[in-house]
Amino acid sequence: MTEVAFYHLQRLPLEAALPRLLERSLRAGERAVVMAGSADRVAWLDGLLWTYDPASWLPHGSARDGHPEAQPVWLTTEDENPNGARFLFLVDGRASDRMADYARCFDLFDGNDADAVAAARARWKACRAAGFDITYWRQSERGGWERGA
Repeated sequence: MTEVAFYHLQRLPLEAALPRLLERSLRAGERAVVMAGSADRVAWLDGLLWTYDPASWLPHGSARDGHPEAQPVWLTTEDENPNGARFLFLVDGRASDRMADYARCFDLFDGNDADAVAAARARWKACRAAGFDITYWRQSERGGWERGA
């Protein structure tokens, strides 16, 4: 059964939280798809994953780079899984019709934006109705993650 994990970003913005979660995924031996809201956002994420930490980088690619089967992290606007990923990261309020094809889906939303929170609640309800195993994660004082009720 697919676990859908909702990540409520309150203290750290997406540009700090996403690379950390992707690093953990890759250390666990998993591949990931990151589905963003626009081609501009994919380009921004591409730059972010090269520069977020001067001592590190995350191997990734997008349609611009090609060869999805060689990319541990695939950045896209499409509801696709061309790199055989088991993890799906949804940003910018995106939703997927293919969530059941993944072992785990991460729905990252801006907790400081009332519209984003309302949209995440609607996605939560849809996931619950679809029978997914749902978890909720909020950021701790130190920026780590705590499982919520």
